[in-house]
Amino acid sequence: QLQLVESGGGLVQPGGSLRLSCAASEAFILDYRAIAWFRQAPGKEREGVSCMLSHSGRTLYTDSGRFTISVDSNENTMYLQMNNLKPEDTGVYYCAATKYYADNCFSLPYDFWGQGTQVTVSS
Repeated sequence: QLQLVESGGGLVQPGGSLRLSCAASEAFILDYRAIAWFRQAPGKEREGVSCMLSHSGRTLYTDSGRFTISVDSNENTMYLQMNNLKPEDTGVYYCAATKYYADNCFSLPYDFWGQGTQVTVSS
């Protein structure tokens, strides 16, 4: 069973950057149709941040321009580069993967999740 482990969270000032990593126990590209990053802010529901269809590389973002999702297939690791961070980006960030497919990768049911990494944007 796929295991995902996030890292890279922390405290950052507004306007700063972080790169989150998600290490997988097996190859993303071969077996999983989509991968994604979600976040959950305090008192709010979990929301999608970015997702990628594994075979085509097509990506979706809820806030395009500041975040970039990428995959290193040799390292079985996915990343989320976050720039110009804002206090409202604060939350626990989760990576996820699924064997299902849809053009809108945000609409998919994700059945493999990491444990989450905390991101706090504050001065």
